[in-house]
Amino acid sequence: MIGRRRHRHHRGVRAAPIAAALALAALAATGAAESELELPPVAVPDELWQPLRESVDPELDRGLRRAVEQRPAWKTLAQRKKLGICLVDLADPSHPRFAQVNGNAMMYAASLPKIALLLAAYESFEDGSLEETPEVQAEMTAMIRTSSNSAATAIIDRVGFEKIASVVSDPRYRLYDQGRGGGLWVGKRYAQEGRRHPDPLAGISHAATATQVCRFYYLLATGRMISPERSRQMLGHLADPGLHHKFVGVIEKRAPLARLFRKSGTWKQWHSDSALVWGPVWRRYILVAMVESEQGDALLRELVPVAEGLLRPPDLPAPVP
Repeated sequence: MIGRRRHRHHRGVRAAPIAAALALAALAATGAAESELELPPVAVPDELWQPLRESVDPELDRGLRRAVEQRPAWKTLAQRKKLGICLVDLADPSHPRFAQVNGNAMMYAASLPKIALLLAAYESFEDGSLEETPEVQAEMTAMIRTSSNSAATAIIDRVGFEKIASVVSDPRYRLYDQGRGGGLWVGKRYAQEGRRHPDPLAGISHAATATQVCRFYYLLATGRMISPERSRQMLGHLADPGLHHKFVGVIEKRAPLARLFRKSGTWKQWHSDSALVWGPVWRRYILVAMVESEQGDALLRELVPVAEGLLRPPDLPAPVP
């Protein structure tokens, strides 16, 4: 019954009355202040909350796959499992619409898996194995906001690899799941020295799958990462990105009123980005992409308008270029 209700609900969202759509467009045009947005985490009752893997929307999924198929370079990368993309429509957080291409493909993700260190540190606060100090909080902000490798290494040294692996494999989260292709993994300090502790499936030290990164953001956005208050604190580190490239540079131009919660990663030909976008009207979504290509940075920028085109209600006016 829940699934059928969800399907009818989404049809209604996509076919919203013209008057309501125009009213929402007018709201956006007035320049609603960021403070007026209901920021995440948002409460979703347990009886309505659905895991992302059970929330695949056929229409959105077909649209994303079609977009990849229509671009020869993207299609080739996807066929070679060198491109993974996940998109989640959060216009109604209790009824997410999920789509993916190679969502379970394990890839080298550079600094993106630092989000796993964020969760491991907060779990350590909770169990008392790490003291919550201003110094540690500052390290986590630097690790996420400007992707500081020295700060990430300091968190790794404080928490330890055993704790990190335990947290990402925790049944509450299953952010690394050997039965579903793996996921988030940090198995080496972000420094030249130090032993490697590669993931059991792919043997990668800093790894992720697009689906698991999407799940991380969805758990945070709905207050299910430890607790609503801890989720809010973690979102605070992800807010206001200090690096304005890839997804962020494009979204900031297209939607200056939107709040962004973001972590990216780049090393050599490996490029990745992830963002929870929270803006007025319909622009509330999660977008994650990882690519192995020399042109990966450009591909990530080009992906944003493609993803937003799949999400924008059809009866809203087209955005001004």
